[in-house]
Amino acid sequence: MSYTVSFRENMGPSRIVVVGCGGTGSFVVDGLCRLFINRNASILLVDYDRVEPHNLQRQGFFAEDLGKFKSQALAVRMARQYKRPIAYSVYPYDREMINVQSRSGTLTSVVKGLIIGCVDEANARRSIASGMQWGDWWLDAGNGLQSGQVLIGNTKSASELENAFREEEQTVSYLPLPSLQLPSLLIPPTKPIARQDCAEAIELDGQSPTINQAMAVLVLEFIYRLLTGKLTWMGAYIDLEAGTLQTVPAEPVTVARMLGVKVDTLIYEASKRGRR
Repeated sequence: MSYTVSFRENMGPSRIVVVGCGGTGSFVVDGLCRLFINRNASILLVDYDRVEPHNLQRQGFFAEDLGKFKSQALAVRMARQYKRPIAYSVYPYDREMINVQSRSGTLTSVVKGLIIGCVDEANARRSIASGMQWGDWWLDAGNGLQSGQVLIGNTKSASELENAFREEEQTVSYLPLPSLQLPSLLIPPTKPIARQDCAEAIELDGQSPTINQAMAVLVLEFIYRLLTGKLTWMGAYIDLEAGTLQTVPAEPVTVARMLGVKVDTLIYEASKRGRR
């Protein structure tokens, strides 16, 4: 049985944060603005890196962007091109930086929507994972030289997934966070390595010059399917060298096997309520 991922609580992503505006993120931002033409959603871009000459080869930047913060350059251009406000931050991602002061004087969360992670560091992913709150969904994209994965989820622990799948509606409203699906995302390299971005990796390690564009397309396909109620995946793995795309279905059996829980606990049944 196929289950469709449902934004049951917050009725769709009205607020979107893109963390990481480099190789994958720069292409995601452009496509995201296209997907949200005539849609009401606020967009925030987060990246503290600046545009360097080697970025022009494979990221969504131009010569006039050199020296600017990547998040700033993208936000200004996208706002001008798509006639919509795009916010940006030039600091490392921190959940507290996207809280705002309400008229009553209390701090209220701005997100309650979709956080798109396009980062290549365990620490950055840890910041996203630790800052997840009720109503957030995290869509994470990560890649190596010629392969990568996209994962989506909104729940920090297996115990919170009880009754996540509704058989009658064929929907699922809770999925394990990307960091639960693939715990290695939060593990830093065992040996210190010199920090290099994807553009430098092309020259030094032979990274595919198109892997980030392929990842961006996959991220945007996830978002498109979410918006149209057609997403039945919780993950997808792409390998350009092998020419393969393998999707991970959002199904109770898949989640149960992944987290070591019983399938029955994941499925909502109206009859269960009468037995309690």
